[in-house]
Amino acid sequence: MSLTKNEKNTIIAKYGRHQGDTGSPEVQIALLTTRIHQLT
Repeated sequence: MSLTKNEKNTIIAKYGRHQGDTGSPEVQIALLTTRIHQLT
């Protein structure tokens, strides 16, 4: 199961350096960690 748009936006808002920041390492790690947690 993938992340919903709302879940992604929440993570981006929490860890992003600015609005719409999807490329910073913090955001990428948070998104991948959340996806991994959904698998286990």
